[in-house]
Amino acid sequence: MELINALGRRKSAVARVYVNSGKGNITINERPLEVYFKEETLHYIVRQALELTNTLGMFDIRVNLDGGGQKGQAEALRLAIARALCKIDAEQYRPVLKSNGLLTRDPREVERKKPGQPGARKRFQFSKR
Repeated sequence: MELINALGRRKSAVARVYVNSGKGNITINERPLEVYFKEETLHYIVRQALELTNTLGMFDIRVNLDGGGQKGQAEALRLAIARALCKIDAEQYRPVLKSNGLLTRDPREVERKKPGQPGARKRFQFSKR
């Protein structure tokens, strides 16, 4: 199998994924998954696409992660892995991933701060006198 690459984004996090056949190693920024993400919930999010398609030990995944926080990075990585699996075998993996909502990019972004007020929606306290 040749090297397959895919891109995933969430908030301001960007994940570039390179998938090769292998033993199931996930390397993020030259570090293993367990070292890069400390929480078990984030491990679950990252592996979700692989577990749904029963490909947990079939591919070696190398990742470049940039921007955002831990949760945003994990969700960007989940999208990138799902897209890479679709490139590998769309007929087999796409229906499962699509029905579980893993191929949809989450469009929610942080709303910008507006001038003349302290935040995006918050206003300074009104004073009549």
